[in-house]
Amino acid sequence: QVQLIESGGGLVQTGGSLRLSCAASGLPFSSLTMAWFRQAPGKEREFVGGISWLSLFTSYANSMKGRFTIARDNAKSTVYLQTYSPMPEDTAVYFCAATLKERTSASTADYDYWGQGTQVTVSS
Repeated sequence: QVQLIESGGGLVQTGGSLRLSCAASGLPFSSLTMAWFRQAPGKEREFVGGISWLSLFTSYANSMKGRFTIARDNAKSTVYLQTYSPMPEDTAVYFCAATLKERTSASTADYDYWGQGTQVTVSS
């Protein structure tokens, strides 16, 4: 069973920087394709971006391209999500997800494992 634990959320100001981490355990991390989703109040969970096993493939939602960066450190079994330009509309609960599939996907149905989420609030 895979466990995913997110960290790094909290209150951040517009113009600041935000870096979330997700530590995985339970399966060899290098076998997992990882992704970040987010869910704002009253909205559906949406794909932010994902990264495949060996970082060969990364993908982002169109609205996230250029603002978010995903990276992974297989030695630390951790995946990161970073933005240098958070905006109030980025306020949401951010979830880490994992799958044994080779490619990333924007569909929540394609991920088998989920973290509990970490709240990010961006103030203007």
